[in-house]
Order: sequence, then C-alpha cells, then structure tokens
Amino acid sequence: MSLSARGLVVEFSGHRALDGVSLEVPSGKTLAIVGPSGAGKSTLLRVLAGLLRPASGDVALDGIDVGPLLPQRRRIAMVFQDDALFTNMTVRANLRFALRNGRTGAAGRIDETARALHVVQTLDRRPRQLSGGERQRVSIARALLSDPAALLLDEPLAHLDPELRRSVRDEVVGLRQRFAGPIVYVTHDHAEAMSVGDELAILLDGRIEDAGEPQRVYDSPASLAVARFLGDRPMNVVERNGAYLAIRPEHVRVNASGEVRGHVVRRETTGADAYVCVATPDGEITARVPASQNVPDEVALEFPETFVRRFDRRSGRAL
Repeated sequence: MSLSARGLVVEFSGHRALDGVSLEVPSGKTLAIVGPSGAGKSTLLRVLAGLLRPASGDVALDGIDVGPLLPQRRRIAMVFQDDALFTNMTVRANLRFALRNGRTGAAGRIDETARALHVVQTLDRRPRQLSGGERQRVSIARALLSDPAALLLDEPLAHLDPELRRSVRDEVVGLRQRFAGPIVYVTHDHAEAMSVGDELAILLDGRIEDAGEPQRVYDSPASLAVARFLGDRPMNVVERNGAYLAIRPEHVRVNASGEVRGHVVRRETTGADAYVCVATPDGEITARVPASQNVPDEVALEFPETFVRRFDRRSGRAL
C-alpha cells in the first residue's frame, strides 16, 4: 500500500500555500516533512486526509485516486498537533469511537493497542486528567484502531516538554512494529525529522525543495535554500569564483594552518559542544568545537574540500 500525491496546488486569497507538491510514500516507510511555519506542512496533510480540496492535483492510495472520497472513507488517519480527543468521554470511550462500525473483538483490540502504546492505566480517565504525552499516545492509538491504510502525523510533539518529546518520539519510531502502511510525519524540528523519517522532504514556501535519504539531504542539500535552512545551525555560505560555497559548522576546522583568519565575536556553549562565531573577510563563519577547547580571540579557519558544497550563483541549485 503506497500513498502518493501529484501536482497539489492550494490557494488562499491569491497566495499559493501548496505550489505543485508531489510525493510518494511506499508501504513500511515514513516520510518526514520539515519546514518553517507557514511553509504549507499542515495544509499538505489536510489535503492528503481529504479535509481540504486542492485547486488541482491528485491523491492516491496504491495508485487509486481517492480525491472523490469523503475523509472518513479514505482510510487515511490523521493525528493532529492538538490531541483532538473528546473531553467528555473516557479514554476507553475515545478509543471505542474509532471502532464505532461494530467490529468484533472491540474490547480486546482496545486493550491490546492501549498496552502497546503504554496507556492502559489511562483507560478509565478523561483527557483532562492525562499528561500531554499520554494524550498524544491515546490519539495515536485511536488512529491505529480506525484500521487506516496510511497514517498522517501533524507535529504531534509540538506542545510537549523535551523529556516527553523524546518518549513519544520513540513511540512513533516504534509504530513500525504495529503499523505497516505509509506514514507522513510533519514537524518544524530538524533533529526530530532526521530521527523519525526513512525519507526526508524539505518544504519551503509551498514547494518541496529537496527530498531523499535524511543524511544525504543534510550532507549534500539540493539547493542553497535547503543549506541555509536545515540543521541546528545552518551551513556557512560564502561567495567565491562566481559560485556559493557552503560548509557545515561541524566541518570547519579551527587551527593554525587555516587559510581564513578572523576574530571571535561570539561563543555559544550547548553542553558537550560550543559554536564559535568568527568575523572574517568573507562574513561571519560559525565553527563547532568541543566545549572544552580553548579558542583564542584571533583564529585561523580551514575548510576541508571533502565537506565543501557548491551552488550556482543564479539558480541556487547544487553544482
């Protein structure tokens, strides 16, 4: 079972929220889509789920067009950023709602799914009595109980604190033990997208700028826009010989033999590492170094050729 979209266009008041988006997610794979606020991520999921009709383009399951189908008939389940649980029902009743078509063995399936997602202890509580992590686990359980062919997750960790984010993220990765269909996971968190997705897509201004294996997209972005967006710190970019050269902070070496000299203007320690920002004739360059490394005020920077990426000065595409 694969989920695909072709040429999706959505317009709001003359603005293109989606501008010809195409994608394909095979069964057993998770596509993580990352982009800034306003890039069109949630709009894309709503189109895939059937909650929003595009101006043009198609959505298909296993090659069969599901565009004419109502959302509840598409077999595409969506977990929203806010948990969207019925607050006047217990967790058990919320989960039973997903089985409202009277499938046999409902109680057993609810208990089994609740155990798998570690929410058995919540079954007789109401949503307001749960933690944020528990509510999102219940939302995922409810989506799975609807027997979907594909699963969409819209920033499910956005409102959770760091500890809960890690815990629920592990649950999402572990979904593969219980759900074999395609998953589309949307987030604005770069590290989250890299860890969850088998494939990574970068959505900027309603267009997919780059897509592929996460490490490839990170190491060798297809465009300057992706280089400047993806990563806890973006790639350093300088202009040389009619092209843009880019290198990630972790690949910039601070040593006496470096050819580019500059003055340290800022140091940001993040725990084991530190980001050293250096003013140079080419602009400000950021290098990542061990937090324990003593960096003098005046430094020399080296850019190993292996890690330098080149982009066309006019198009911004990778050379």
